[in-house]
Amino acid sequence: MAHFAELDENNKVLRVIVVHNNELLVNAVESEAKGIEFCIAHYGGKWVQTSFNSTIRKNYAGIDFTYDAIRNAFIAPEPEGNLGLDEATCQWIMPIPKHFTPMVTDGN
Repeated sequence: MAHFAELDENNKVLRVIVVHNNELLVNAVESEAKGIEFCIAHYGGKWVQTSFNSTIRKNYAGIDFTYDAIRNAFIAPEPEGNLGLDEATCQWIMPIPKHFTPMVTDGN
């Protein structure tokens, strides 16, 4: 099964649907474009494929995620706080404060 995310005009995810792999086949090869055509024909809108196991577009799309076309990734809404975005994973990370010093113990 393939998963496709519907995007609004700001590339925010509205919903994610499952499309049978048979709908993606072109000469026995799966095609994202064919899946997008299927979604548009049945539901209208703008669609991008997402991967349940995050093999494409870094993260599985969820409602209110944003699709970043430059990074070719789905990014979750930023949680509370001043977090940084890990460019490799496109996931939010807690910054390490500059004044942070790891505690060293002698094992006791």
